[in-house]
Amino acid sequence: MTRQIAVRLPDETDSRLAALAAKTGRTKTFYVREAIEAHLEDLEDYYLAAEVSERIRTGEESTVSLDEMMAGYDLED
Repeated sequence: MTRQIAVRLPDETDSRLAALAAKTGRTKTFYVREAIEAHLEDLEDYYLAAEVSERIRTGEESTVSLDEMMAGYDLED
């Protein structure tokens, strides 16, 4: 199933997108979808890391060093 959304773009971005679509015979929608799919995982990762970082900063979550982790799993040299 696909859903529709409306996206407002600055004039310059829309012009660039239109030019790319015209040059390649693809639609602007195709390139908007490609851009979202290409960067969505990066955005998800960024915000997850920001949440974890905040929990570490506030003491709700802790970290261990690589040496501690390796020792805990008997992976020392």
